[in-house]
Amino acid sequence: MSLTLWRKRDPMNGGLATLRDEVERTFDRFFHEPLGFTEPKALRAEGWIPPLDVSETDSEVTIRAEVPGIAAKDLEITISGTTLSMAGRKDETVEKKEENFYQCERRFGSFRRVIELPETVDAEKVTAEADNGVVTVHVAKKPGAKPKQVEIKPASKKVAVNG
Repeated sequence: MSLTLWRKRDPMNGGLATLRDEVERTFDRFFHEPLGFTEPKALRAEGWIPPLDVSETDSEVTIRAEVPGIAAKDLEITISGTTLSMAGRKDETVEKKEENFYQCERRFGSFRRVIELPETVDAEKVTAEADNGVVTVHVAKKPGAKPKQVEIKPASKKVAVNG
């Protein structure tokens, strides 16, 4: 499990702090990743958080997570009350061996996403399936737990009395 520490930003000095952080990242990339043999930041595993799509119908809540390269056995989905947690770990090694050439790249990291679900879900009726790097979780709603439609009435006109 990895922790991300967040520094409290001074709102009056936010721009300078952001600039300083970007300069530090630029120097880190220059000294640790010379010659530009790096992958784009969005593809790196450290600090990786898979994107989610959450949708709701009258009968269920559906959560889709893009987790390419992570096997179903390396994912953990739990639900407690109205809180759904999804966690996983990615360990990937790519090696290329040719005459006078050897390249080995490793990507690794873990993630954890927590989603608050509506009170109407039934935590006992949850299913999940994985297909081509996308995990889909279906959480059924309790029968009869439909939202109540509220009628909007026009406001009554008030008459001002001058005395």
